[in-house]
Amino acid sequence: MRSIELVFDEATDSLVRADWARLAAAGLPSLAPHTSASNSPHITLAAGADLVAAHEGPWEALPMEVTFSGAIVFPAGTGKYVLARSVLLTVPLLDLHRLLHQGLSGALAQTCPGAWTPHVTISRRIPGHQLGTALDLLDLRLEGRCTGARLWDSSTKTVTPLGPSV
Repeated sequence: MRSIELVFDEATDSLVRADWARLAAAGLPSLAPHTSASNSPHITLAAGADLVAAHEGPWEALPMEVTFSGAIVFPAGTGKYVLARSVLLTVPLLDLHRLLHQGLSGALAQTCPGAWTPHVTISRRIPGHQLGTALDLLDLRLEGRCTGARLWDSSTKTVTPLGPSV
């Protein structure tokens, strides 16, 4: 699986990691224990096994301000969920996403324009009975800044920066 992701400035990255740490400190599933360099807070723009990313793209729109609003929960198997911060849809974010997908093939349907739900994952496979506790620990309303983009390839475990900073 490959994904194209927006990454954050240091301050925003730290705020998301603080959520991860609060959940971990409370004994809840969190992304905090995953310490590989590729595990950083991000917004997935496209994902699919056959994605091919060029260094050119809509990256001139970066940096871009983003606003998180509340939490979102996705199913992740029987009795398990993904807990994430919801990202408000803005015209600049939607334009960047749409431009990226023009000519892109192999993207999973849920990452395509019209079906995409921008979010930043906080916890994977959290049991339903722990969701309320986890939500109480999150600092849900904050603003941030996306400053770059990258391509993550899970088969090779590599991250490739995308855009003009390469």
